[in-house]
Amino acid sequence: MSLNRFSEISRDWLISSIEEKYSYNFTWLGRPIIQYPTDLMALQEIIWEVKPDLIIETGIAHGGSLIFYASLLEIIGKGAVLGIDIDIRPHNGEAIERHPMFHRIRMLEGSSTSPYVMELVCQMAEGKKTMVCLDSMHTYDHVKKELELYSPLVTKGSYLVVFDTCIEDLPETDRPWGKGNNPKTALDEFLKTTDRFIVDDIDKKLGITVAPGGYLKCVSD
Repeated sequence: MSLNRFSEISRDWLISSIEEKYSYNFTWLGRPIIQYPTDLMALQEIIWEVKPDLIIETGIAHGGSLIFYASLLEIIGKGAVLGIDIDIRPHNGEAIERHPMFHRIRMLEGSSTSPYVMELVCQMAEGKKTMVCLDSMHTYDHVKKELELYSPLVTKGSYLVVFDTCIEDLPETDRPWGKGNNPKTALDEFLKTTDRFIVDDIDKKLGITVAPGGYLKCVSD
């Protein structure tokens, strides 16, 4: 099968799976994790390779991703996770705080692009090998701002992961983002302005991913 044909099949499957809310089927150590299993495999490969001191994720939802990152850092034996969300629902926050992996997690409630949040984030990241995952509001303007603010925190050899770049290739919905207004379009503009990052081709072997072209490796200080 040709690579183009494989890509077409993957795209068709991704569209169908999103319509069926496939990513809502899974949990990680008891917490819902709204990610595709293939992307989780890519993330664990990266985290094991990098062994970061700090993983920052914008967008918490039910907290499954925070628990996922924390459990990998627990195996590695070091590191912390910082989750940021504009609205941490009380039942989600309480469940995360009760989880055995919470000792590696800190949460901040507020806009990921607010000066107050960024001041705290920068304090936590100072001097640390840092990885960043962007998965909050998916509009062009918001992701572009997040890229401007969070990319300087990513250290050489680590990664910046931009989720849901697949939106550019999906059918239109009634959400605030869509074709021409999504993480992919923000990422394309960002990459024109920097030589610190290269697109890692780890997503090519996944077949199914919500982050095509969204795995960026930091190659310079």
